[in-house]
Amino acid sequence: MRTMGLDFGSKTVGVAISDALGITAQGIEIVRRTSENKLRQTLARIETLIQEYEVGKLVLGFPKNMNNTIGDRAEKSLAFKEMLERRTGLEVVMWDERLTTVEANRTLMESNVRREDRKKYVDQLAAVYILQGYLDSEGMRLK
Repeated sequence: MRTMGLDFGSKTVGVAISDALGITAQGIEIVRRTSENKLRQTLARIETLIQEYEVGKLVLGFPKNMNNTIGDRAEKSLAFKEMLERRTGLEVVMWDERLTTVEANRTLMESNVRREDRKKYVDQLAAVYILQGYLDSEGMRLK
């Protein structure tokens, strides 16, 4: 079974998937919505991807504040976690995502991606960083 990583934002959800062995993460898509509160289609698309990729676990970015407190965005992520668990029946692991978007932007800049094009990829790449961090920690734990 594969693991799916999600970077939940106000209007997008970056999606990444692990390889079958759970070693590497690859970005697959950005799910976009017109309004922050319209999640039905977003959840339906994630469910479709879960079935398509035979996902057994979800890793959701947890955007804590830099001082380790939980703000508004993290509260919304926790609510999204509950929705995912109810709809999919899968375990959802919250993963500290501080600075993943910053790192994703840095990677895109270093790859000479134009500023206006970075927005197209940053959430997907942030999902890759979230999932890869989780996979790396699991690999270290198993050693």
